[in-house]
Amino acid sequence: MKLAICHLYPDLMNLYGDRGNVIALTRRCQWRGIKTTLVSVGLGQKVDFTSFDVIFMGGGQDKEQKLICDDFQMVKGTALDEAVKDGAALLAICGGYQLLGRHYETGAGDRLPGVGLLDLETRAGRKRMIGNVVATSTLDGGRQRTLIGFENHSGLTYLGSRMNPLGTVCLGFGNNGEDGKEGAVYRNVVGTYLHGSVLPKNPWLSDWLIIRALARRYGEGAVLSPLDDGLERAAHTAAIRMARNVARRERTPVRVRAIPGLGRGR
Repeated sequence: MKLAICHLYPDLMNLYGDRGNVIALTRRCQWRGIKTTLVSVGLGQKVDFTSFDVIFMGGGQDKEQKLICDDFQMVKGTALDEAVKDGAALLAICGGYQLLGRHYETGAGDRLPGVGLLDLETRAGRKRMIGNVVATSTLDGGRQRTLIGFENHSGLTYLGSRMNPLGTVCLGFGNNGEDGKEGAVYRNVVGTYLHGSVLPKNPWLSDWLIIRALARRYGEGAVLSPLDDGLERAAHTAAIRMARNVARRERTPVRVRAIPGLGRGR
């Protein structure tokens, strides 16, 4: 088996180790004997995104978002929409996540148009939302999973009525620090504010993207061979405990809900 992976704007949209998500995808494929090809796509390049099975776009600051905005909307938007409707898997982080929506309004009052792929919009708030995030998600076939990551954004993202969140926040801010939701899911698209990188910290999410990509290419009967994720699970649990302890020590004024298996942490 083989999968083709596209990395969008790798030189401009790459905050807080977001490139590690591509490494995680390729390595977890490699360990299973799945061959991968990785193609970087930058400004001005017209691409048939349907030729890719997985598409990744990292985060960037307002400066980088402005640089790619017109290109993302006018040059790549339609092709990206076609790929998503064709079943391609897509992961977008922070600034990339924001630009998948209808628009992002910056703190300076500039409105950056998005590609409208996701039913959401974002506006800059007055304070930055920084710190560790722990959330629960039922994306994986309804099974409750935990997500751990790091957020640093001032954008307040609000989901439309047709959009499902990726998860429910246990600790941290998430989309806007108000409704307790983190990220968004549409078809095989995942948008999230979680940096750090999110996929190495949450191997189940890596595998969800891979299996959806395989199902698109080879049919719904495609399965993933199991991996020994003992180290990954231990690191995941340690990261959750550390995030909880930091929030408790610093009396972080953020939402804290019960974390499965770890209690409230306060």
